[in-house]
Amino acid sequence: MSRNRLISRHLRRPGLSLTLPWRPFPPGKLLILAFTLSAASCKPVSYKAPSHTHVAPVPASDPTNTQGWILNQEISDEFAGDEIDRSKWFVQGDYGDYYIWKGRAPSQFAAHNILVQDGYLKIRTQWEPEFEFAQEEYAGNRYGWHDDAPMPVTTGGIISKKRFLHGYMEVRSKAGHAAMTSAFWAIGYQSELDVYELMGNPKATPHIKPNDFLFSIHDWRPEAVMGQNKVFTHAHRLPHPSSEAFHIYGAEWGEGYVKFYLDGELVYEVFQSDLEEGWVLTNPMEIWLDSEIFTWQGLPHEEELPVEFQVDYMRVWQKPSSNFLDEAFYGFEGPMLYESYDRPLKMVPEDTRNNRYQRFWQFDETNSNQFAITADIKSSGQKSLRINSSEFSGNSSLRGPKGSLALPEGNFTLTLRVMKDAGSTIDSIEISTTRPKQILGKINIAEIDSDQWQTVSIDFKQTSESETIDSLVLTQTSSKEGGGSVYVDDIKISPKPE
Repeated sequence: MSRNRLISRHLRRPGLSLTLPWRPFPPGKLLILAFTLSAASCKPVSYKAPSHTHVAPVPASDPTNTQGWILNQEISDEFAGDEIDRSKWFVQGDYGDYYIWKGRAPSQFAAHNILVQDGYLKIRTQWEPEFEFAQEEYAGNRYGWHDDAPMPVTTGGIISKKRFLHGYMEVRSKAGHAAMTSAFWAIGYQSELDVYELMGNPKATPHIKPNDFLFSIHDWRPEAVMGQNKVFTHAHRLPHPSSEAFHIYGAEWGEGYVKFYLDGELVYEVFQSDLEEGWVLTNPMEIWLDSEIFTWQGLPHEEELPVEFQVDYMRVWQKPSSNFLDEAFYGFEGPMLYESYDRPLKMVPEDTRNNRYQRFWQFDETNSNQFAITADIKSSGQKSLRINSSEFSGNSSLRGPKGSLALPEGNFTLTLRVMKDAGSTIDSIEISTTRPKQILGKINIAEIDSDQWQTVSIDFKQTSESETIDSLVLTQTSSKEGGGSVYVDDIKISPKPE
């Protein structure tokens, strides 16, 4: 594999955005220019530049781009042209295929409700008695029916084909004026972030009012109790129903925090320290745009349909990074993603199974007593790797899945966070690669302070670029039986400064 191809493969990994190129927008599409706007006024947003203005868009939350955001064009969309870009989006119901679910019954997703017109995405909801609804239930409701009465409502949903880890996501949109949600949200491994759920014209208001900008975080870990997995929610009030005017809605998602913005102004923020063990936003996520019926908010009336949830654009910006490793996987938070393969349509956020799309560290009967991913102690995020030394003397190894490491030739620095129990009998941890087979370095555990995290750095020279099946291997050595553990977290590899 050539160096350029290999680095390109590295840059496509979630959370990495070193050299994402900017392309001029298609003719006829308008750009958001730098601006500031008072959140208190919440005036309809209509700031657009002439189509010939070749200025890369910047977040409404940072109009002078002081933070150095880079637009991730693999996931962002201006909704130009006359149809949805299927290289970026999976359309629910396309060719009869659905990802995870068919929609929230009694409504059902239908591909023909996804429209791109006049530079806008329009997710249509309509009354369709002739539609062939699925003969099944979801969450206790039948598709196309409610309380044994026909409710033939179809709607639409799209999901980004790429995921990303940390960044600022933003849409300019207007909710549909009906008892239907207009939603901008994201899901990842065992996690969900609802940037907003809007309800333009609810028939009942126990949850979302017409002028609510409602954001939430959901916990999809297997131990989470269904129905009680919403770990955070907050509603910011608009001065008018969300279906009356376009606004810019944004969320900045970083390590341990989310900040929510309306028309460029910060309206709320939540931190990992607020949610403690309920913080689940540690893995790459995919964007969803859809509409649903919430039966507890009342049902849409036939005479108010069709209605459209309109989105001007959806953009994601990220920060440049020199780290060559997938931060979530090498932080022991979740699986390695192989986005060259399509996501299995039945895969749900809580899945812990290996498949072609997601793969985990390789635990088996030979190493499962010595290695474990734990939530008990961590340097960052919610998990770390625990290495036990209690049952034997000798060596044991833990390997990443094939293809989880991609390095060009050159000089690099590997860093990781390490902590040991006072009674640990582990002598060393060796770090190596498989293809090419190379020892990067060895950590002398005797030199690690007990009961506190410290950063260890290893400089190494990569003599040849990684093969496509390369992976990282951690090998622990214990010269005697004993007890205690060593913990590892946040493994990173970056180019060594000249």
